[in-house]
Amino acid sequence: MSKKCYRFFGGALAAQEKWLNRMAARGFRLARTEKLLYEFEACGPGKYQYRVEFVGQKSRKDAEDYRQFLEDLGYRTFYKNINLNYSVGKVRWRPWAEPGGRIATNATTYDRELLIVEKEADGKPFELHTTYEDQIACTGVLRGPWLCMTAMFAFFGVVFPNIIFWVLAALFALPALYYQVQIWRLRREAKTKEW
Repeated sequence: MSKKCYRFFGGALAAQEKWLNRMAARGFRLARTEKLLYEFEACGPGKYQYRVEFVGQKSRKDAEDYRQFLEDLGYRTFYKNINLNYSVGKVRWRPWAEPGGRIATNATTYDRELLIVEKEADGKPFELHTTYEDQIACTGVLRGPWLCMTAMFAFFGVVFPNIIFWVLAALFALPALYYQVQIWRLRREAKTKEW
């Protein structure tokens, strides 16, 4: 995932990726993940690199296909949760997701929203999304939840006139606008590179 793609995602992806890369630089390789825990094993300092990608919008099949594709390229992958609860039988509605990923349950993509990708450090850049088309799609995925929340609070503001709903809609609109500006910038750069 391009750094441009998730810079504003609450810092969660960037912070997690930075932390995993710091651990690798100190000589610790990710061995296993659980809801709250990460398990590491000793390795040579700086031997591995990590990228973290949000895949919560995908259906379970698409997420597994993508994971298998990355593993076929020689990467190691780990799923990680975004949520910090231990409930069983959870269901989450994701209206911004692709059709097979809109309902997330324990049997589908709930608690598997992040994909951690490991690559052996070989001196070459490690980016999961290198084309403008991929970066635009990735940024659009991150924009989706913010747009959905903005629309929901704006709707509540119309149906139940209350300033709180409009304030919340405005707050959720800020990240959505940030991502939209990034999409416009990427499209402009892509057109510039075509010439």
